[in-house]
Amino acid sequence: MSEPDIHLADRTRALEVRANARVAGQRVVFTNGCFDVLHAGHIAYLAWARAQGDLLILGLNDDASVARLKGPTRPIVPFAQRQIVLSALRMVDLVVGFGESTPIELIMLLQPDVHVKSAQYRLEDLPERFAVESGGGQIALAPHSAGLSTTELLAKIRERA
Repeated sequence: MSEPDIHLADRTRALEVRANARVAGQRVVFTNGCFDVLHAGHIAYLAWARAQGDLLILGLNDDASVARLKGPTRPIVPFAQRQIVLSALRMVDLVVGFGESTPIELIMLLQPDVHVKSAQYRLEDLPERFAVESGGGQIALAPHSAGLSTTELLAKIRERA
């Protein structure tokens, strides 16, 4: 049995992929998140994001940044495992980790054509908005799957345990 085709990257590789996509005239989509306990809401979101262009680069929060954003009991699944699972999804072309609280540095580096966020956010509240727009990109708000969040899923698990 052959090894799975896993699309993991550091920033240097991500920049190379972005540059090659630009030369090929491909529309590059970027999204980011913790993706701690993968669920149907994540899959719908990532599929929608991928449909916005030719290539989807996913910025994945490292463990320290997840803990800063979600609290000391998170993440449930360590970074290396989240990265492998997400990179195995056919709609994700590349996974690159980041340790900052926001993806601003990664966005400024990659200059995606489209940055996808959930529609639960408002454009004016996104700290990365100016980084996206200054690089010539646009922000697309993906439909939010109500009732499908990691926080809600973990609450159900705790309740039933």
